[in-house]
Amino acid sequence: MRTRSQMNRIYLLLSMLTVVLLLANIFIGSVTIPFQSVLRVLFGGEADKNAWTLIILQSRIPQAWTALLSGAALAVSGLILQTLFRNPLADPSILGISAGANLGVALVILSTGGILGSMGALSLLGSLAVITAAFIGAFVVLILILFFASRVTSNVLLLIIGIMIGYIASSAISFLNFFATSTHIQSFVLWGMGDFSGVSSAQIPLFTFVTLAGIVASLLLIKPLNALLLGENYAANLGIRVKQARWMILLTAGLLTAVVTAYCGPISFIGLSVPHIARLLLGTSNHKQLLPVTILTGGVTALLCNLISAMPGHLGVLPLNAITPLIGAPVIIYVIMNRKNIHYFN
Repeated sequence: MRTRSQMNRIYLLLSMLTVVLLLANIFIGSVTIPFQSVLRVLFGGEADKNAWTLIILQSRIPQAWTALLSGAALAVSGLILQTLFRNPLADPSILGISAGANLGVALVILSTGGILGSMGALSLLGSLAVITAAFIGAFVVLILILFFASRVTSNVLLLIIGIMIGYIASSAISFLNFFATSTHIQSFVLWGMGDFSGVSSAQIPLFTFVTLAGIVASLLLIKPLNALLLGENYAANLGIRVKQARWMILLTAGLLTAVVTAYCGPISFIGLSVPHIARLLLGTSNHKQLLPVTILTGGVTALLCNLISAMPGHLGVLPLNAITPLIGAPVIIYVIMNRKNIHYFN
């Protein structure tokens, strides 16, 4: 457990990293734009080329903001699920919600004919179709999970049911892939690589509202989350309505996972690894400190991954899901190797 001064330094460091990486994502990209031109655009002027102004305002700023919110959302989702299931390897995909979103998108792309372009860009109609399909798929699975949560008292059994639902969705996707053309399969694979650039300026307000609503909901769950660290029986003795709390945790995690997956595709490892990074920074599982640090760390991690993806420059943009494991996997390996020295649950 850190002292108050140490906590303040951690908050300050993460806040500074967030600002620095947010600006780095605006100034650095696959297209080289002079520093002075970026500054001019940020302060309301025009760049030397109209294309540069459009890139900064319509691409880089929305993409950086999307990365910040998505990283925070996935990290929070992973944290509250790990607490609910008392499983340090739980993540947003474990309940099959991401698989449901994947199935919805697969039905659109593989059945209607490659609405994704060769470079992964979406037309307006195609973008709306993909987002809508992902939302529907994710929420169908979420409703199923909530249905089973009302009838299954054991979190372990609920976890197994979620994994089985994910397998069923993955099986359906395999069938669709078998009957689809190679062009359609390529389009679906490109979407599955993850991309923070899928949220346009017009879509930013809705994406921001839903994501922030989910994050605020998670902050309101701090008390039941801390109680659940001690076990469900102890939480009930403290006056926590365990069944209601479980529903709210599942709904919040499902909402955050659904919105990020719908707009950005399935992003791996952030929801799994970031809560562990936050715990290692703090040395505590108290959600009063852990949840805010997880939010900041998630945003920093996603911004860093997005920045690295643009490093090749004119050669193109690296797939996001090729970068997140490079950061997340070493963290998980460290956690597994040092599990006896790391206390997650009381």
